[in-house]
Amino acid sequence: MRRDDRDDPFDEFFREIERMMDEMMGTEGNVHIDRNASADGGNLHVDVHETDDEIRVVADVPGVDKDAIDLKCDGSALTIDATSDQREYHERLTLPARVDEHSASATYNNGILEVTFDREEDSADIEL
Repeated sequence: MRRDDRDDPFDEFFREIERMMDEMMGTEGNVHIDRNASADGGNLHVDVHETDDEIRVVADVPGVDKDAIDLKCDGSALTIDATSDQREYHERLTLPARVDEHSASATYNNGILEVTFDREEDSADIEL
């Protein structure tokens, strides 16, 4: 039997660890990822890093040309679509905080995609 990336024997183990971590941390810092890979596709490894000023998303997108990556953000979710000859990726991440989508900057180097957003300003104080 041929093994491919979708037959990861540790997939269920890591999914359970993520569930337990989410349960311990509550809704704070929770990042939801919708994974919709094609039949011959795979899932991206995605990390989200937060600071007081910005949100940074780092994803492994191996074997894909820079021009074949499409990014979209509506301020609360980031969608990554990427296609190569062997794989097709579609990831939709609900970001842990609202971001200014117009502040986005992205780099892609050696299969690593990095997207950085400024956090959206909190509501303005209104004085009477």
